[in-house]
Amino acid sequence: MWSLAVRQLRSTYNQEVLGVAWALLTPFTLMVVFTFLFERVGNVNTGGVPYPLFSYVGLLPWTFFQSSLSTGGLSLVNQPLLNKVYAPREVFPLSEVVVGAIGAACATLALAFLFLFEGRAPSATSYWVIPLIPILVAFVVACTLFASSVTVYLRDLRHALPLVLQVGLFVTPVVYGLDEISPSFRAAYVALNPLAGVIDGFRRAVLMGEAPRTTYTVIAAVSACVYVLGTYLLFKRLETGFADLS
Repeated sequence: MWSLAVRQLRSTYNQEVLGVAWALLTPFTLMVVFTFLFERVGNVNTGGVPYPLFSYVGLLPWTFFQSSLSTGGLSLVNQPLLNKVYAPREVFPLSEVVVGAIGAACATLALAFLFLFEGRAPSATSYWVIPLIPILVAFVVACTLFASSVTVYLRDLRHALPLVLQVGLFVTPVVYGLDEISPSFRAAYVALNPLAGVIDGFRRAVLMGEAPRTTYTVIAAVSACVYVLGTYLLFKRLETGFADLS
């Protein structure tokens, strides 16, 4: 899996002038656009946090999710190594998750400069990010396994996946906060989309000096575990046809 990830990183960034800096530029550019659009027009409630920091902290887990799913979801389609190398089939989509995680780690470096620019420092409660990361990774793995296995059988998903990700950016509380969702629907919303609970927890821990809300964190964790177990079982059930159909 690591060998595949290194191979993908080299093929992606080797011939590019900016190289791995593209992993930083993507969320940074979106943050700038969202700041001009939503801070001035949308009147988003950030709890007193400067909007560039508020949006960028939300964009970091989202870009990890997006990059992992967009490449990992197609990792088994036209994959020549499937019939040449014996390996568990899940290593192909999971290697793309590793690549996405490396990109997200690089993009996190820009957060330090953003704090300096805003004249602020990360909250002392930032350590709460640590238990949120496994929830994020589990949800990303679940979605990537599901998309990669189903796309082999339903090739139309190759065209639908970018559209789903575009819609998902605005369905997930990246440009706005979780509190914008109706309280009566919020728990079900986090259960359907654990990324919402993770982003809310990141913002509270890093920007607001608070612990993540226990209710939503537990719901997100349970949902992510259910998703990753269910999608893994589905993946193993479908993998017998990967070599023939890919």
